Amino acid sequence: MNERQRPVAAILVGGLLAGALDMTSAFIFYGWNIPRGIAAGLIGRGAAGAGGVEIWFLGMFLHFFITCVAAAVYWAFSRRLVFLRQHAFVCGLFFGIAVFLVMSLVVLPLSALHSHAALERHDLVQGLLVHMFLVGLPISYSIRVFAR
Repeated sequence: MNERQRPVAAILVGGLLAGALDMTSAFIFYGWNIPRGIAAGLIGRGAAGAGGVEIWFLGMFLHFFITCVAAAVYWAFSRRLVFLRQHAFVCGLFFGIAVFLVMSLVVLPLSALHSHAALERHDLVQGLLVHMFLVGLPISYSIRVFAR
């Protein structure tokens, strides 16, 4: 693999793996319609509820796009901050927390859902754990493996 392919592979593997793991947990905890809720963040609740299967696929695309962007952000920072690659476990856990906080405090309030609701303790703990282990770790280890 040449040097130009390494970042793309790291970002795609990390982002797609994190997206698949996160979406699997969402299906388990919230059901099969969770992609509609993701699409609603872009097009609004009414349009998402009235749409067909294409809205479900839009939500899936948006979810994987977001996890790939998260992986790209981690890769970009890991170029200058070597400890992100050297300590992938701890940094991945903290990165998962950061992703959760950005999604909860920035993305959702700015989305078409305008979500400002406080999370209940159970949802907060579950969200943090899912993002730490199923989003942050796959991304950090993917970047570590492909950075060699």
